[in-house]
Amino acid sequence: MKPEVTAFFDEATFTVSFVVKDPNGSACAIVDSVLDFDYASGHTDTKSADEIIQYVKDNNLEVQWLLESHVHADHLSAAPYIQKQVGGKIGIGDRITVVQDTFGKVFNEGTEFQRDGSQFDKLFQEGDVFHIGQMRGEVLHTPGHTPACLTYVVGDAAFVGDTLFMPDFGTARCDFPGGSSETLYNSIQKILALPDETRIFVGHDYKAPGRDEFAWETTVAEQKALNVHVGGGKSEEEFVSMRDARDANLAKPRLIIPSLQVNMRAGNMPPADEQGNVYLKVPVNKI
Repeated sequence: MKPEVTAFFDEATFTVSFVVKDPNGSACAIVDSVLDFDYASGHTDTKSADEIIQYVKDNNLEVQWLLESHVHADHLSAAPYIQKQVGGKIGIGDRITVVQDTFGKVFNEGTEFQRDGSQFDKLFQEGDVFHIGQMRGEVLHTPGHTPACLTYVVGDAAFVGDTLFMPDFGTARCDFPGGSSETLYNSIQKILALPDETRIFVGHDYKAPGRDEFAWETTVAEQKALNVHVGGGKSEEEFVSMRDARDANLAKPRLIIPSLQVNMRAGNMPPADEQGNVYLKVPVNKI
């Protein structure tokens, strides 16, 4: 089956969100939504999420899933906001518990922060099956960028999050806690084992040098042949050497501090204090 895929690009964070629709009905899923956040003021905004909500309403769609490919470090999730407006269950990989344990300690969250993934409606494991209307979705556990990364395969489409980018830009970084270039290489091989004609939808695009337009759709065949980091049959040794050297010189994402605190809570803010004020922590020399 060929799902209908509509992309929403947030240039502020270079993130692509997707509405994935059953072509034979009104059911859909939303993948990797964005809550706008101005770091300087500490203000959130729902402009990006509202565009998706309006699209859902204009097309009389039924949102069944709000899928997260992983705990993003570069943007805040709008999943709970969208859920309140149009419904849907929030899903992520079951290894979220590892991420919560790691960053619960980094942000000194204390025992009141639950590290069991209970903030999410569904924790997916490798091989799990879910449905969007009559469409069958399958879950691939594709860690390496983070321990909880998933690829959602729906019909002829695979939503890979940050694991792969467009072929001319390469692959995800692996230097966050719990990341591993060796693990990422093996996860990518799992994706590349899908049929050549499988459409791959990437979670970010940064316009590689020489390309004028943003892009987010490619295929397994194109990735196998052309990906600058893993294409053309590059070995694990070649990839690991390249990836580790590259990661050593990358700056941390601009929104990593707020993103991790919010996204490990399924897109919810930390609890308010007695006066109703919400605060985010800035750990010093920790990340």
